[in-house]
Amino acid sequence: MCLSIHKIGCSVQTVCGTIDAPDVKLNMGSDNAKDPYATTFLRKRGYGWLLEVEEDDPEDNKPLLEELDIDLKDIYYKIRCVLMPMPSLGFNRQVVRDNPDFWGPLAIVLLFSMISIYGQFRVVSWIITIWIFGSLTIFLLARVLGGEVSYGQVLGVIGYSLLPLIVIAPLLLVIGGFDVVSTLIKLSGVFWAAYSAASLLVGDEFKTKKPLLIYPIFLLYIYFLSLYTGV
Repeated sequence: MCLSIHKIGCSVQTVCGTIDAPDVKLNMGSDNAKDPYATTFLRKRGYGWLLEVEEDDPEDNKPLLEELDIDLKDIYYKIRCVLMPMPSLGFNRQVVRDNPDFWGPLAIVLLFSMISIYGQFRVVSWIITIWIFGSLTIFLLARVLGGEVSYGQVLGVIGYSLLPLIVIAPLLLVIGGFDVVSTLIKLSGVFWAAYSAASLLVGDEFKTKKPLLIYPIFLLYIYFLSLYTGV
């Protein structure tokens, strides 16, 4: 930029130069330490929450199965313990009773309900009802007889022990025309399920009272099977 300065009686002098514009930076409040006046102003006006940065909570990033407390390996191990109840196989079967869960037994009961749905849709809700209240009956009877079990433990064991009835279901469809063989398969399935449940629920604390708890467990699985077969 050049400026001309005129004075009367003097020569004309020209002054040339440049004017540097100062750098202007806008601070939008991203760094509170560099803009203490804006921070103080917002906090005095009650808008300090605008300056807060929410930190990610590591617990919010858990997998869905962990959020729902579903352990697939634990459920698979319990299924093996129920399907193979022989002590000689070396499974720690007490984990089914001592570490009860809800989702595994519920899935098994729902699966049993699904295979029982053929021609009799209403049995689905009835099977779930029998599972809940049948387990409650076994729990109350066990406590009256002096057993140290919780309702959650009974609910889990009774639910998992439905697996033998699910295993024999396809066989009954194939051998439905042979009455004698079908009856034997039904009895074996009921004994299998009742033994799996009774061996976990009926401990040494019952002593001579074991039949008083084994018998209603056996009847419960007979009733479950009758809901499937319709007999």
